[in-house]
Amino acid sequence: MAYITGLRRNKTEYTPQFIQGIDEETCIGCGRCFKVCVHDVLAYEELDEDDSAKMFMKVANPGNCIGCQACGRTCSKKCFTFEPVVL
Repeated sequence: MAYITGLRRNKTEYTPQFIQGIDEETCIGCGRCFKVCVHDVLAYEELDEDDSAKMFMKVANPGNCIGCQACGRTCSKKCFTFEPVVL
């Protein structure tokens, strides 16, 4: 199995991990991930439950993800899942 790899500045290879999903049950909608992602991958979603609304993040534009995992590193609830792209 081959993965897409990248090259760091010091010429060592790495395998980018692209966003696969967000656990909406764990997400508290704080927006830290939204603020750190400059590639317009994420968006807020509102879930109406019994006369109260809950905000959480969703993957709106997965094709924009560059595999940096900045969103997952800023998430205090660890609700992101990532995977490499298989060639």
